Amino acid sequence: MKNIVVVGSQWGDEGKGKIVDWLSEQADVVVRFQGGHNAGHTLVIDGVTYKLRLLPSGIVRKGKISIIGNGVVVDPWALLEEINEIKSKDVQVDTNNFIISESANLILPFHREMDEIREDTAGKGKIGTTRRGIGPAYEDKVGRRSIRVMDLRSEKNLDERLESVLLHHNAIRKGLGKKIFEKNQLKKDLLKIAPEILKFSQPVWLKINQFKRQKKKILFEGAQGVLLDVDHGTYPFVTSSNTVASSAATGTGCGPNSINYVLGITKAYTTRVGEGPFPTELKDNIGDLLGTRGKEFGTVTSRKRRCGWFDGVLVRQTIKISGIDGIALTKLDVLDELNEIKMCVQYELDGKKVDYLPAAVEDQLKIKPIYKTFPGWKTSTKGIKNIDELPDNAKNYIFSVEDFIETKISSVSTSPEREDTILIENPFEI
Repeated sequence: MKNIVVVGSQWGDEGKGKIVDWLSEQADVVVRFQGGHNAGHTLVIDGVTYKLRLLPSGIVRKGKISIIGNGVVVDPWALLEEINEIKSKDVQVDTNNFIISESANLILPFHREMDEIREDTAGKGKIGTTRRGIGPAYEDKVGRRSIRVMDLRSEKNLDERLESVLLHHNAIRKGLGKKIFEKNQLKKDLLKIAPEILKFSQPVWLKINQFKRQKKKILFEGAQGVLLDVDHGTYPFVTSSNTVASSAATGTGCGPNSINYVLGITKAYTTRVGEGPFPTELKDNIGDLLGTRGKEFGTVTSRKRRCGWFDGVLVRQTIKISGIDGIALTKLDVLDELNEIKMCVQYELDGKKVDYLPAAVEDQLKIKPIYKTFPGWKTSTKGIKNIDELPDNAKNYIFSVEDFIETKISSVSTSPEREDTILIENPFEI
């Protein structure tokens, strides 16, 4: 038995969906452990595109159990909409293959509104959130006033919990000159969908313990990337949860000894959605080319992603922070047309050389990248499945990345299709 955690080693959007889908073929259970419907995975299987936001990637495979853990914040209406959407593509979603933690916290309409209000009034200080209510929902969780899945079981309990959370939110709304939020209609709306949510509800910590005893292979699926971690990312331009691999234990209710291997998904260049520091960002024709060839638009919001060269310093840093054992390098084929390719190998800050990203945002914004330049290969790598068939310059780039980040590259992706993968090391078979 081997249990694997998959995390993004950059700012998210590294192509986790395809890799998790490929790994889920070998897994028995696939679990989401943090984030919400702000992070999307796009899967392309047999020419059919699936865009998942809350549902774990394993849901598209028969015979797999998919779980939403307690560390995820769940918009119940968005979840039901996604379930109906995926069912329309002949994917099974029922109590036999899908579980939601009874302890998962709910995203409610006033969370979404608060997210929008803050972003619209923040001016230059805006974070660039997806406006899905993720941050405000996590705030209520930490503030011990949120509504959890289990609260939908009792109308009396739900009424009391709504009273508590709206006391907080309506005070803020009044202060901002916004209309107060009415409880009764929201309670009615929640009770209407409660049976559809509750039928999937179980104590996830107990189920995972059972699966471990049964020697099932568990795949823990992270959302976003390590650089968006609320503790270790480019704060305050981060998400509201911990995106590092250790959150798989906290966000599902299993011990850290349940994790046997951490796989970091890493794009062959770098992208970022929203605001915040981005040392290797390219605001030129090459940046536009990467965005066009890589189809760099958000799965959830369709926002255009910022593009730049591969930042080896940052990836080496996130590998250490998240305990990454191996790297799945994605979107190599996007670099095919370039005459030369650059990798950031050091930074300059106030005239001094530094080999890590400082924690202070003012320093992060001042950082200047120092590059190592590689010749491009100027030929298509799309669909190649054997590393020996890659052009020499492509292999040189891959091995140079591997040496610099001090971690083995276990696979290389050469197109969005699942089968177009160069497998060097299978995490489930080590």
